[in-house]
Amino acid sequence: MNWDALAATVLDGGRISRDDALGMLHCSDEELEALLGAAETLRTHHFGREVHLHVLHNARRDQCPEDCSFCSQSSRYDTGIGAYPLEDVDTLVEAAHAARAKGAVRYCMVTATRGPSNSDLDVICEAVRRIKDELPGLEICTSLGLLNESRAGRLAEAGVDRYNHNLETSERNFPNVTTTHDYSDRVNTVQVAHAAGMESCCGGIVGLGESLEDRVDLAFALADLQVASVPLNFLDPREGTPMAHLVKPSPEDCLRTLAMFRFVHPSVDLRVAGGRETCLGDLQSMALRAANSMFSEGYLTTPGQGVSDDFRMLNEAGYEVVEMINR
Repeated sequence: MNWDALAATVLDGGRISRDDALGMLHCSDEELEALLGAAETLRTHHFGREVHLHVLHNARRDQCPEDCSFCSQSSRYDTGIGAYPLEDVDTLVEAAHAARAKGAVRYCMVTATRGPSNSDLDVICEAVRRIKDELPGLEICTSLGLLNESRAGRLAEAGVDRYNHNLETSERNFPNVTTTHDYSDRVNTVQVAHAAGMESCCGGIVGLGESLEDRVDLAFALADLQVASVPLNFLDPREGTPMAHLVKPSPEDCLRTLAMFRFVHPSVDLRVAGGRETCLGDLQSMALRAANSMFSEGYLTTPGQGVSDDFRMLNEAGYEVVEMINR
């Protein structure tokens, strides 16, 4: 397939077909360089050589009641990660200052739970207000589980810019991943966040036993939801979870998927997220030929490559880390 011609069509305002997207996932390793080059054309047109760094902060490592089969924070699985309650306002604000000092443009507070309680929101919203006052220009994202209208309204009023709630996988594959809530619950949370005035950060995980068609379905479902940001994670199987036996996606598989997502989301913030170090290895910088942002430092239960190594990698590859103070 002529990937460059397809990129030109997208730049002219066209949209690729599902067959085109599936063809990208089926491309050979020999074709991968050409596919990445075409994806890079779209990425460069919209974002140049800029890379946005994002820092996650696990505000509560809890015994989550949901049964997401990949997740080491579920109370249903013995993974030995330990738990701690929701951090207080001062701790959350201090972590935001640390994220800003490391060059982060966005700080995301995450809790492992089905959804936030009113007392959770009291703490999170007060922390958001203080961060906005003390760190102008640092954008705030929260990931607190399922939302209803009133809770979404409280977060938006406090100043939350984006709400993260991933679809994780396709609607067809979702029951194989989670049974304690429905795919429609996740879609509704994204729509409720939009209605409250927040942007959505919504992506998924590659390697959950899905077919290539499922990956295409996920990419197009996110486009239909008009999400502002797509974090793409790669399964790093966790001992004690039902998906511990699954094989990690190969580096080439990760890169093909990232390229396909860039074609489906040409101007959207596409983030290479959890699992990038273990699944991409020495090819991590190649992911940024399609993605324009990345999580740095660490993830929810596992350490990341580290900010200093990330900066070194980005500089060697010729990318510019964006500073966003007073943007």
